Amino acid sequence: MEAKQSNQNFRLENLFNVKGKVALITGGGSGIGLMAAQALAVNGAKVYITGRTKEKLDRVAELYSADVPGEIIPITADITNKESIDSLVQTISEREKYLSILINNAGISSQPQTTEHEDPQQLRKSLFEDASGDMQEWDSVFRTNTSQLFFMTTAFLPLLSKGSEQERGWSSTVINITSISGIVKVSQHHFAYNASKAAAIHLTKMLAHEVMTSNLRIRVNNIAPGVFPSEMTTNESDEKQKSAIPKEKYEQKVPAARSGKDEDMASTVLFAATNQYLNGQTVVVDGGYVLAAGTV
Repeated sequence: MEAKQSNQNFRLENLFNVKGKVALITGGGSGIGLMAAQALAVNGAKVYITGRTKEKLDRVAELYSADVPGEIIPITADITNKESIDSLVQTISEREKYLSILINNAGISSQPQTTEHEDPQQLRKSLFEDASGDMQEWDSVFRTNTSQLFFMTTAFLPLLSKGSEQERGWSSTVINITSISGIVKVSQHHFAYNASKAAAIHLTKMLAHEVMTSNLRIRVNNIAPGVFPSEMTTNESDEKQKSAIPKEKYEQKVPAARSGKDEDMASTVLFAATNQYLNGQTVVVDGGYVLAAGTV
């Protein structure tokens, strides 16, 4: 009898069970945020998605919330604004008694910069004089990719703590979507973006440590994706809020010879959300890109 029960614990629906969990995903209207929303809703979670464009969010809810065990609910919000974050907390608090999963996914890229100059004056022009090296852009990139992770996470700590109280053995989780661009030593022609993602990875570790030392049962991890189809990598979405990357574009750049699939990200999100022994970690899912590029 004990052996039979032990076997039941290894069933997929038990190992990666998110049924009945309440989740919030920023930037849930496309790309990785949408992949995460689908992964959770299809497996029974109640998923709130946020973004600044109401039409995108409504379209996602209409397309992907039908005929699934969970649901996807859109809420318009600007997570780069502290007052807007506080308002989002109040909105969720009015609808839910707790939050089980917070995925901080929203982010922006930075303008490309040419680094292939051997002449110091040309390199100065590219990196210092051109508009892509403007300090205002760095401020905007860090505000969206790094600073908001801190404010979103800390704002939702009470609701996340209540989420840990709902089920024995479950600890609520924060998952920050960072990037392998914060791990590799090359700039990839966008210094501000890579620096912001490196900061986001370290911020994850600091938050995980401080939350743990405060005796809160909340896990804080980050997923560092390689190239996945999104509006950031393709500059567009189709009528289903999906993006596509031509296979040949990354055949020679990624050992896996392709970009990431929706299912690759979905399985990673489910793992990070449900594994109760994972805390303060960076989960790299990149088709082997970091192995080829090298780390800092």
